[in-house]
Amino acid sequence: MNQTATMQKLDEMRLHGFSRVYREMMETNKNNEFTTDEIISHLVQAEWDERYNRKLQRLITQARFRYQASMEQIDYIEKRNLDKTIMLRLSSGDWIAKKQNLLITGSTGLGKSYLSSALGHQACQQGYKVQYRNCGKLFDELKIAKADGSYIREISKIETQDLLIIDDFGLKPLDNLHRLILLEILEDRHGKRSTLITSQLPVNKWYDIIGEPTIADAILDRLVHSSHRIDLDGDTMRKKYKND
Repeated sequence: MNQTATMQKLDEMRLHGFSRVYREMMETNKNNEFTTDEIISHLVQAEWDERYNRKLQRLITQARFRYQASMEQIDYIEKRNLDKTIMLRLSSGDWIAKKQNLLITGSTGLGKSYLSSALGHQACQQGYKVQYRNCGKLFDELKIAKADGSYIREISKIETQDLLIIDDFGLKPLDNLHRLILLEILEDRHGKRSTLITSQLPVNKWYDIIGEPTIADAILDRLVHSSHRIDLDGDTMRKKYKND
């Protein structure tokens, strides 16, 4: 089989990484510099990298993050009350593997959304399916879904996410429908998937925001007791970056 036929078959089998590096090796005669085992290893690694990068891009696109954030860009200023050791531990993804939750609280401008986006990107790199949702928009969309008959499908999509990020929880009190939606989401995920919630309000204020005592107890029982906590403090980060 000649090289052209080989390239064609590789493309037909969608071995794009393998095909790209094989073509480069043939054009530069680099194949003469390596043993057969080294060539095979190089080609296999190229195909693995190609597939990993495609999957990662797909996961990031589907997650719909608020920020293109990374763990390396997180600012650990002293007055922010953000422990680098804790963040590095969370970046391992072990809490997601163990189906645990993460709650990030602090006043506006302290970078809660950025931190959640960075942890979400890190989870995608580890192969987890992530969905990032603004709390108000999520409730509004699911309320519409109940009216048009697509609610079960949308809830099922949320249930399958390895990590669900709900940003800006508690900006306004929940009505009865929102309480029931949140309870259903957390019930479906409890002990099966991880949930990350950011809020301007401390966790001890969430009971009042949720409202109805019985439902509030059920929600917080499923959310808080298996959670890690980050409580940010200090001045807004927006002033710092505005002046940079």
